Amino acid sequence: MPGIVNVGFEENNELENLKSDINNKESYEKEEEDNVSKKKFDIIMMARNALEAYISRHQRVVKFLGLVLLNSIVVIYFAFASYYWVKNKECMTLNQTIAVSAGVTDMINWRPVLCGMIMQFLFGLFTIRWSVGREIFDCISNKITIFLDYAKEGDEFIFSEELVQKGIFAFSVIPVIFFFSCFIQILYYIGVMQWVVMKFGWGLQCIMGTTICESLNCVSNTFIGMTESLLLIKPYLNKLTSSEIHAVMCSGFASVSGSVFAAYVKFGADPAHLLIASVMSAPAALCYSKLFYPETEKSETNTENIQLEKSNDSGVLDAASNGALAAIPVILGIIANIIAFISFVAFINGMLLWFGQLLGFNDWKFERFLSKIFMPLSWIMGVPWKECEDVGYLIGIKTVVNEFIAYKELGKYKKQKRLSSRSEAIATYALCGFSNPACIGIMIGVLSNLAPNKKKEIIDVTMRAFTAGSAVCFLTASVAGMLIDDNIFSDRFNATSNYTLEY
Repeated sequence: MPGIVNVGFEENNELENLKSDINNKESYEKEEEDNVSKKKFDIIMMARNALEAYISRHQRVVKFLGLVLLNSIVVIYFAFASYYWVKNKECMTLNQTIAVSAGVTDMINWRPVLCGMIMQFLFGLFTIRWSVGREIFDCISNKITIFLDYAKEGDEFIFSEELVQKGIFAFSVIPVIFFFSCFIQILYYIGVMQWVVMKFGWGLQCIMGTTICESLNCVSNTFIGMTESLLLIKPYLNKLTSSEIHAVMCSGFASVSGSVFAAYVKFGADPAHLLIASVMSAPAALCYSKLFYPETEKSETNTENIQLEKSNDSGVLDAASNGALAAIPVILGIIANIIAFISFVAFINGMLLWFGQLLGFNDWKFERFLSKIFMPLSWIMGVPWKECEDVGYLIGIKTVVNEFIAYKELGKYKKQKRLSSRSEAIATYALCGFSNPACIGIMIGVLSNLAPNKKKEIIDVTMRAFTAGSAVCFLTASVAGMLIDDNIFSDRFNATSNYTLEY
């Protein structure tokens, strides 16, 4: 019996030793795997830190290369696509596409393309990097802020001083548009607007080689609205080629009107940045429009046979009254768009939240998806990565909804100090344009009414013009992000309105 017990005891010891050896081997292998994983993680983190340090040290070079890459992709793509957009209305096979792509460069007039990019960069260099240019535009922006604050007198008379001083949107932002529209109409009656537009348009035509109607419309979009600028060339709209119509629409989508400019300032947008964005986007709009849709027809308009229409007002008081009344549909459109789109976004958020909860996600929101989509674009523009999600959301709202609500959201971010001064500035440039779905309908409606014979051409080029206008806004923001210097930026571009809006 003792022998049998000893044998059983020895077998148990051997089994325990074997299990112990297996456990030790497994723990050793696991430890080795952990060490390997840790080494890989350390290597990845070292590479990431080294890349971040390199990017931080050579930030401007990296942004410049990103900007060049972005423009190169756009140029190459539309150089190949332009041939089919202009010449072919039917779909072509890949082999046909490659076969005819060699003749594309002959169709594109590279003078407005290259001159537009150079002029945009030079304007940015003058207004952002050069101290004299910064001081000039800083002074102008301060004067604009003072000028717009005179609208408070009329606001307080109608709505009371208490409501206006609180900065409530309906009583402080909207009424400013009446005052600004009135002033623009007076300048139009006197002839100042026509003279300024004609001179600047002529200069743009001489430098870039674009036609007179394209140049006049592009310059007028900097001063007055997208629809109002079309009235300046109303007698000639039926004579425009498809490429000229595309350029006119692109210029409208890439700019903002003077009337809503006042509202953006009241939201907290820096008037200096808004002014610079308008100036920089003008040549870039003609550049991209001629790249997206090259001219293949002969223009029927030139400096000899074009003359801007005069005002139909009987006097200064009549002009002032008509200007104030002309702001009514603009204001009604703004109010209707804000109510409708904010409600629609809230509805989409509710649907996404409900659907997300069914799948186990409680953070699904429209803003979240937009911010993720436009984060890489925000980074290329020069926004720090940690703030790219917020700026990406603003760009998404501007593109999918409209720029007015995007500037309203930017005002909220500015009040909450969620963005750095640099990111606020870049966002201001990126949002400065009418390239949104609502303005597509406005543009088609106005142009079709003014030029009924060109309705088919207008509809054909609308989406291309919309894409080009959006690209111009993003290009302007990219150039600004590359040129902005943080040290002087925070000291110079700090002009704000006296209003503090409540949301």
